[in-house]
Amino acid sequence: MILLKQIKYITGFCVVLFTMASMEAQEIKPAKQVDGEMPLFEVEAPDYELSPMTGMTRKHWEDAARYLLEGAFSYIDNLDDPMKFPKLPGKSYPHSVDRVPTEKLEGLVRTLFVAAPLLKKEPDLTLNGIKVAEYYQHQIPKLANPESEAFIKPRGNGGPSQNLVEYGALAISLFISPETLWEPLSQDDKDALAASMLSYGDGPTVDSNWKFFNIFVLSFFDAQGYEVNKPLLEEYLNKSLADYRGQGWYNDHPAYDYYSMWAFQVYGPMWASVYGNTHYPEIAKAFKTNFQDLVYHYPYMFSEDGQMIMFGRSISYRIASMSPFPFAGTLDDDTINLGWLRRISSGVLLQFLKNPEFLKDRIPTLGFYDHFEPAVQNYSTRGSVFWMGKAFLGLLLPEDNAFWTATENEGPWASRFEDDAVYNKFQSASNVLLTDYPDIGASEIRAWCHERKADDWQGFRSSENYNKLSYNSAFPWQADDADGTISMNYVFKNAKEEWEPWRLYTFKKYEDGKYYRDAVLETNDQVHMQLVDIPLTNGILRIDKQTSEVPVAMRLGHYALPEIDGKTIEQSTQKVGDYTATIIDNGQYQLAMVPLSGWEDVDVIEKTDLHPVADDSAVINVSAEFSPEAKNKIYATLMLWKKSDEAWSAEDLLPVKDLKTERNEVEVEMTSGELHSINFD
Repeated sequence: MILLKQIKYITGFCVVLFTMASMEAQEIKPAKQVDGEMPLFEVEAPDYELSPMTGMTRKHWEDAARYLLEGAFSYIDNLDDPMKFPKLPGKSYPHSVDRVPTEKLEGLVRTLFVAAPLLKKEPDLTLNGIKVAEYYQHQIPKLANPESEAFIKPRGNGGPSQNLVEYGALAISLFISPETLWEPLSQDDKDALAASMLSYGDGPTVDSNWKFFNIFVLSFFDAQGYEVNKPLLEEYLNKSLADYRGQGWYNDHPAYDYYSMWAFQVYGPMWASVYGNTHYPEIAKAFKTNFQDLVYHYPYMFSEDGQMIMFGRSISYRIASMSPFPFAGTLDDDTINLGWLRRISSGVLLQFLKNPEFLKDRIPTLGFYDHFEPAVQNYSTRGSVFWMGKAFLGLLLPEDNAFWTATENEGPWASRFEDDAVYNKFQSASNVLLTDYPDIGASEIRAWCHERKADDWQGFRSSENYNKLSYNSAFPWQADDADGTISMNYVFKNAKEEWEPWRLYTFKKYEDGKYYRDAVLETNDQVHMQLVDIPLTNGILRIDKQTSEVPVAMRLGHYALPEIDGKTIEQSTQKVGDYTATIIDNGQYQLAMVPLSGWEDVDVIEKTDLHPVADDSAVINVSAEFSPEAKNKIYATLMLWKKSDEAWSAEDLLPVKDLKTERNEVEVEMTSGELHSINFD
């Protein structure tokens, strides 16, 4: 029987002295320079019998994990070298010396997400001449050693911090591979590490997915026989369960985004398997039940090719978006299409590993493909990107698991979805709308955004990461420009003569294929509109009503197109009935915008350094000067798309046959004969 050990947290004057000495040794200095870039990832000997779409098998996943880890270990020449990588310009940290230890901690424990599953199978794994297991065995005890430059000061009376996040991540890896990462440590090192980690785990947290970091720290050390705060553990477990809303979505206070999936829906089932099933079986069962919900909803958020949507904060974690899918192989449910889930998962891996902009300095960039500053949050450092390593936790499933042995397929894209159709999947628990467009194989999401920029001290929940009208897998979002250029949102000229986008949306209802929201301008509550999105087979019909009480200049933007393969984006117009379609074409996709009501002008605007895919891009904007005295307050717009090599028919560009307005009602008759009745009461 393991004896319980009382752990006294290290406090007092000696810690202050040690910390000061350690900080004097720290400096913000450039990371080690590594010559040459990584070659593009290759799927060697693809298996198109098991995986007809990607050729990817479990072995190729191992290859992908080793590929990313090899880039990280390019910076490690001896066991004392930290996982510190070249800083990219912009808001990512560190900006001050006190953040350097946490920067190194992130690099260490997040690369361990990639390494730990590999070490389970290959404990002698060696990269760049370094035995990977020995490296982490050497580095982990340094976190609790006051004489080390890697020392993490115990929490003391402080609040939750990034150190809590990273210690929670470390606890997950300790659970995964204790025989490699925990058991080889000396008892003194174990006790010191327990003291340091529990000082954070047994303490305050953030009311979000962060509760799981406390949960994993407390759970791991309880499993190792240390005395932990069980009441606090149970409190955080129950609060985490209370965040569940349904259809796979947890609320991350306040957002619904990928954190529902790469956090809650990974942490919950994993905690259940490594600890909860034994110690809290009822809570573990609840997490597993919630996990099972997502397999019938979340996969529809990915494109036909298995590509993810650029949406929400921390988008540089990228492939972590598919991290829950492998664990569907642990469910006793033969209705789950595991071949489709693996097709999505491998598709996401290849979406980035095959993109030549994904790595810089042999490390993934802070961005979506290349570095993209508008998508970066200030809590990120260069090593943060290895949070994507959670995707490789799926390698913990044995080789004979059905997730690996099922034949890859395209699920409903091949079996159920028809061309010239659109498929909406409304999530009533979260008010998320997922839309799939078979004609171009794209997926789309509409979700929560209601955050004032004035209150958004970190500057991301009110930003383009969330405030677009929708997000599409085929058209990554373009950043806003101060001159009023906008993509997939409205902007209004405010009292400061600045162009201000919608941020404050209120969901109203989803009914008969129509998604209703109200929106109000943050700086002037007399500027407001009622918004209705109607997804079509080849785009979106917007029927929006201006209800503002004051005159205002306004603009609306389509999705943007990047310039690719050195081809100039072509611009054209096409007359269709009484209307004119403005079209842009980048050689991959065409976007068309057809103003039907209210709008006065149409412009194609070319921009530089606003798009995550290319330096140069173009977007179509419509604009108008609104007056409350105007008789017509309906702003109706077709926002359409096609693949580049397809011609536009008149019916493609004008699927609306008639549009009638009477008081608060709009009747839209489509050329297909379908009727849309919209009531703005």
